[in-house]
Amino acid sequence: MSADFHRIKRLPPYVFEQVNRIKAAARNNGADIIDLGMGNPDLPAPKHVIEKLVETAGKPRTDRYSASKGIPGLRRAQAGYYERRFGVKLNPDTQVVATLGSKEGFANMAQAITAPGDVVLVPNPSYPIHAFGFLMAGGVIRSVPAEPNEEMFRALERSVMHSIPKPIALVTCYPANPTAYVASLDFYKDLVAFAKKHDLILLSDLAYAEVYFDDNNPPPSVLQVPGAMDVTVEFTSMSKTFSMAGWRMGFAVGNEKLLAALSRVKSYLDYGAYTPIQVAASAALNGPDDCIREMRDIYKKRRDAMVESFSKAGWDFPAPDASMFAWVKIPEPFRHLGSLEFSKLLLEKTDVAVAPGIGFGEHGDDYVRLALVENEQRIRQAARNIRKFFDTAEQRMHNVIDFDKKAG
Repeated sequence: MSADFHRIKRLPPYVFEQVNRIKAAARNNGADIIDLGMGNPDLPAPKHVIEKLVETAGKPRTDRYSASKGIPGLRRAQAGYYERRFGVKLNPDTQVVATLGSKEGFANMAQAITAPGDVVLVPNPSYPIHAFGFLMAGGVIRSVPAEPNEEMFRALERSVMHSIPKPIALVTCYPANPTAYVASLDFYKDLVAFAKKHDLILLSDLAYAEVYFDDNNPPPSVLQVPGAMDVTVEFTSMSKTFSMAGWRMGFAVGNEKLLAALSRVKSYLDYGAYTPIQVAASAALNGPDDCIREMRDIYKKRRDAMVESFSKAGWDFPAPDASMFAWVKIPEPFRHLGSLEFSKLLLEKTDVAVAPGIGFGEHGDDYVRLALVENEQRIRQAARNIRKFFDTAEQRMHNVIDFDKKAG
């Protein structure tokens, strides 16, 4: 049997797997790895949500097949969240679809709207599914800058002008994974106007809407822009907001026609999440939000500990305004290695795992991403390990320079 399957050939190597293999081997040999690589929340899901799951599970009615687009109560709960948080009114019957996490939502939306050869504009660097979902659907990716500024709009104009065929969609993600960029409502207003001018579908990833560190400036939704509903679908997730990553619960909301297409694709592929999970997710969305504030406070303290301790270790470490990630340039002495080799070296020499920036696109190769998924004590220990390695490497480089001078 030939292994050259068409869609598999279109996918680049999954670089994170290389780091994961080294990490697994090190752990098998007894190493204590401080894992800042994957954005895998370590906090518990809220107690009242778990209690609702336990209460609902194991009953004949709830153990049956569920609804692919989500049970009505869950869709109403998500609509209620959007109205409270963003002032956006949604029809839960036609403008809300429950997904198996935002990743599945993106992939199936790509299947729903992409014809072979269709061009999609995707930020680079960006979360892998933003590009790979369309590649698997037969589309073509054209990269644009990730930072929400004038440079991005100039690149978008060039892309629309020079792409044949004309692009069908634009992906955005703010607060951004991996870069932690945050978009303003004014930026979204310009983006919606651009999408309407060029007949583009807007696909917004808002998975980190609640992970922000300025209480006076919560990240907006693009759907707050008047008329955005005409061209936009926005994806959210329970994974980070409620530490429910393994529950695989997310949403797509927005344009009715696009969501109808997504629902039709999903109806062929799944019966929706396990009903007790959907009921528990409804309890999360309808319940008190003190658990969200506590989550945000924990991540802020971790962010501050990481910025302080890694800066003291000799790493130029800007503080992210939002998301559960820091996106930092590789220190100059190691930048020539590229992000994958630097990540491997860091793992080997310091027992600290980070995510190589190349995994998010070629424009991320000078960077690595660090996730706030270890407690403050472990973060500070990681910084001490790295500082010791940096000091040793610097001394070794000085010795080489001194030797070269003497030899010369």
